[in-house]
Amino acid sequence: MTQILRGPVFVVDDNIDTDQIIPAEYLTLVPSKPDEYEKLGSYALIGLPDRYGAFVAAGATKTEYPIIVAGENFGCGSSREHAPIALGAAGVQAVVAQSYARIFFRNCAATGELYPWETGDRLCEVFQTGDDASLDMDGLTLTNHRTGQVYALKSLGEVRPVIDAGGLFAYARATGMIPSRS
Repeated sequence: MTQILRGPVFVVDDNIDTDQIIPAEYLTLVPSKPDEYEKLGSYALIGLPDRYGAFVAAGATKTEYPIIVAGENFGCGSSREHAPIALGAAGVQAVVAQSYARIFFRNCAATGELYPWETGDRLCEVFQTGDDASLDMDGLTLTNHRTGQVYALKSLGEVRPVIDAGGLFAYARATGMIPSRS
């Protein structure tokens, strides 16, 4: 069965750093506590400049955008795991970017919060926030339904089953690398 994610995209450009994804003042929230996890999602991308518009509507805890389209070096800055967790808590399921900061990419795999897809195309210049898109995880494509254009994605390789499992520890338990919890 092909796994397809469809919904409106939120578009950002280059060098979106972890302070813009989740400012340091919100790092006191503990993601393992359900109410604080939800609150963390309400603050996702709150550090962006106003020109991007609101990612999460005022008073909401979830975003209407399950897919983020970005330029180069998404997730640069500090190594905070809260960055992909905040995006996942807000309802983001995937980011499609030209490139990632390595630590952000690793934190996506470690937490299992979202899929960090890469593309060779500069999609942040051809997509507009709100465009309806389909991300075909098996076919490795992102389709912009406004324009009809289809763009190739790079394979996640061995990272995908880790994210599918829900993160590094869940994957290690599922594959017998570490004992399951009793």
